[in-house]
Amino acid sequence: MGLLTPTVALKNVTDITPELLKSMGVDAILLDVDNTLAPPTDQTPYEGVQDWINLIKQSGFAVVICSNNFNARITPFSQSVGLDCVAMSLKPFPFGFNRAKKKLHEKPKAVVVVGDQIYTDVLGANLARMQSILLEPRSDEKGFSIWLRRKMEIRIRKKLYQK
Repeated sequence: MGLLTPTVALKNVTDITPELLKSMGVDAILLDVDNTLAPPTDQTPYEGVQDWINLIKQSGFAVVICSNNFNARITPFSQSVGLDCVAMSLKPFPFGFNRAKKKLHEKPKAVVVVGDQIYTDVLGANLARMQSILLEPRSDEKGFSIWLRRKMEIRIRKKLYQK
């Protein structure tokens, strides 16, 4: 699987603990928004997400939102949860990851990308030489491109869960 293999696979962002991040050698986190922190069309985080962000920040980790979505969606959300952001990241290309990494002043191996999509978050993290945590999508999204990506992910996710 190579470039499509995450470093870690978990169910929800709130399953990520400071201990896990420390064991991975991580100092900074790049977070996706849609289906990771909040439903795709909602500015309200999933239950427990704000407490988790507070815990992670209090534990000394730097956190930036890195999303393919537009500024109009991402900036108000990031401000509401107290995080900086990079919108229009063009994932899986490394451009947005590198912009976010510069904000954090970190080396790639000390950064973990957290998101729900293999073909954007995981592939992009691997191309940027960063670690990744793949989460299960929490909401249904509309649109042909997301439907196609989810279909293509099925086989890879089955292999991950068998491990």
